[in-house]
Amino acid sequence: MLAIAGGKGGCGKTTTAVGLARGLAALGTRPLVVDADLDMPDLHHRTGVDRQPGIAAAVEREEPRTVAQPSGRFPEIDVLPCVEADTATAVALFERLSVQPDHGSAGAPILLDCPAGASPDAAAPLRAADRTVLVSTPRERSLRDTAKTAAMARELDAPPAGVVLVRSDGRVDPSELLDCSSVVHVPELSEPPLETEESAARHLKCAKSVTKRNI
Repeated sequence: MLAIAGGKGGCGKTTTAVGLARGLAALGTRPLVVDADLDMPDLHHRTGVDRQPGIAAAVEREEPRTVAQPSGRFPEIDVLPCVEADTATAVALFERLSVQPDHGSAGAPILLDCPAGASPDAAAPLRAADRTVLVSTPRERSLRDTAKTAAMARELDAPPAGVVLVRSDGRVDPSELLDCSSVVHVPELSEPPLETEESAARHLKCAKSVTKRNI
């Protein structure tokens, strides 16, 4: 299970979560993307699914994934929204997903779209995940905040599997600061960014990188 995390809001975590899921789908899997950002949930908007059912309904099921909705925009991935979910419910779901029989298998990767920062709500999905994909812009402040997220991820046994540097021309190398050698640069993209060939190619590169590690 992968946590998609960064230090600052607006750095592109949700776009990266969806793009990476599409890349994993292109490799022959059926990814599930879970909105773990309880304060600012917008995964349902980005993927074209209804606000409900979501986390609250999924945690009550023997097989939580049966509640997931196929994305209206990207039908190759499934989505669990978290509108009106609380922390306890979200934590319970993350724990349930982490012990599902198909958890981490090549056919059913799970991606957690995490909140920004280092709050307890941000720590909860990291605690459940196996690895973390860090998301940042090339700006110094964003990278410093992402370094804090990387340290928290390591403390919670979800060390970085890769870095996605968004709106990047490739001139900034964050690998030493974030202590992660796998870096994918995603340039400034035209709207809608997830529907460009360039986006698909960069996120597919990231997907190939993380599949070399446990997901």
